[in-house]
Amino acid sequence: MRWLAEREQGWRYGEQVEEGRHSIDRIVELPVETSERSDAIEAVKPSKPGVRRPVDLARVHGLSVQAVRNYERDGVLPPAERSPTGYRRFTEVHAKALSAYLALIPGHGYAAGGEIMRAVNRGEIDTALRVIDHSHALLQRDRETLDAVEAAVAILTGTGREPQSRNAVPISALAHRLGVRPATLRKWERAGILRPARDPATRYRVYSPDDVRDAELAHLLRRGGYRLDHIAGVLHRVRDAGGTEPLAASLGQWRERLTGRGRAMLTGAARLAEYLDSGTGPTAQPR
Repeated sequence: MRWLAEREQGWRYGEQVEEGRHSIDRIVELPVETSERSDAIEAVKPSKPGVRRPVDLARVHGLSVQAVRNYERDGVLPPAERSPTGYRRFTEVHAKALSAYLALIPGHGYAAGGEIMRAVNRGEIDTALRVIDHSHALLQRDRETLDAVEAAVAILTGTGREPQSRNAVPISALAHRLGVRPATLRKWERAGILRPARDPATRYRVYSPDDVRDAELAHLLRRGGYRLDHIAGVLHRVRDAGGTEPLAASLGQWRERLTGRGRAMLTGAARLAEYLDSGTGPTAQPR
């Protein structure tokens, strides 16, 4: 008979909720806590002081929760402890690591920033510093390229420059103009620096005024010790800009970007130092 009484009690409870006579006027779950609900409660209310949820780290930087999980999975963040129900338990160490990684990206890029953080989290500080050194070397190289381009553009657009013929010239004439051998111009062509057309009748190379401009700029950069692949990249910038005059107008923006990149490297270094010097990071020494 007990089961009949419990069944009748359930009917009365449902009638009270339906008629609005119960103390709560909404449908509620049965007082049986499932494992899923138990996990949610544990995730919202960590049992250990200082424990942070993925959402806590994500909100600070405007990230998605999945992004934070992915960073931990990929080794950008140090491994997180797991609760008995499998939830990640992040700490202040992870918060500093995430801040360091996100600060490294503007100066070093995603790939290098991730490589730096993974090396640090493995305790391979020298490896991380080598990646940082490489990024600084690339920035220095870009600065030198910009200096060379500014100097070359000043010459190519200067009033004292020798007037340039609007007619195409053969390889011998261009080589004589620059003081190089024709074989040098052919080598520059194979490197992607020059792109001469061919005379329809003779199939000989002919160089347009733009080709002459590119050859003069390449010659200046080559004398400055730059590699051919580097010079080819500079010439691509000239062509994309539409010539030396538009390029000259964009050099200020180019320098501003390099300055911003250098300052971003300083910020990234500061955040990384905070992570390493926090006393709780992967390189912390026992006290």
